[in-house]
Amino acid sequence: MKLTLGFSPCPNDTFIFDALIHHKIDTEGLDFEVFFDDVETLNQKAFRGELDVTKLSYHAFAYVTEQYVLLDAGSALGFGVGPLLICKDEKFLDRQYLKSHIQNLKIAIPGKYTTANFLLSLAFPEGKNKNEVLFSEIENQLLNGETDLGLIIHENRFTYQDKGLHKIIDLGDFWEQQTECAIPLGGIVANRNLPIEIQHKLNRVLKRSVEFAFENPKSGLGFIRSHSQEMSEDVMYRHIGLYVNKYSVELGEEGRKAVKILFAKALALGQIPEVRTELFLTA
Repeated sequence: MKLTLGFSPCPNDTFIFDALIHHKIDTEGLDFEVFFDDVETLNQKAFRGELDVTKLSYHAFAYVTEQYVLLDAGSALGFGVGPLLICKDEKFLDRQYLKSHIQNLKIAIPGKYTTANFLLSLAFPEGKNKNEVLFSEIENQLLNGETDLGLIIHENRFTYQDKGLHKIIDLGDFWEQQTECAIPLGGIVANRNLPIEIQHKLNRVLKRSVEFAFENPKSGLGFIRSHSQEMSEDVMYRHIGLYVNKYSVELGEEGRKAVKILFAKALALGQIPEVRTELFLTA
């Protein structure tokens, strides 16, 4: 059976999916047509129901729970993995100054429906002058003076300092102080139109793929590098180490709790609609 599958070209995703799409593991008869897109494009594809299986932001997932179910494997959650709000002008490092001016500042974000944007809204609800920018271009916008603040995700958290940019706040740390939970960034969902036995098969083979990657971390090096935008091997594996962990093998009770808290906080802020269906793939 062939299914459409969407994930990002970022090292954490290519690391997770390498064994699955290259049949280094038993895929139980499943084959995949793969689409590589940045996370906000994947979010938009999920809104349109275009893919059988896809990575998406947890924030975006709240809008498609009727159409997609969350797999237990493949998620990006963790401590110390949050998006960063950064700047070029050091005056914005003064928190009081920032708070009093943020309503007028231009903020480049990697997408309206990213979990990063939800966290920014949680920490700085007054910051509403936002522009959606491809995540890999946010640093350049800051350097060129096109934006005052930038909300960065993925590998940019390893590169911004080398470009003379400054961290204002780690929004993952902010979340952890608020909740004492890991921050749910992105998950893997399956279309609910797929037969339930296929949904469970997907979860099994995805878990198998993650476990294979952990056991053979260099196996997918060529594949990971081919999509890593000239990233050094050191940065690639730092990226993987940050976003791929025990929650990527299976969410478990801790991971599910973190997702539920994220949704509850987002609903209280009016950031998402009320969810009326079971989020998680059940036995």
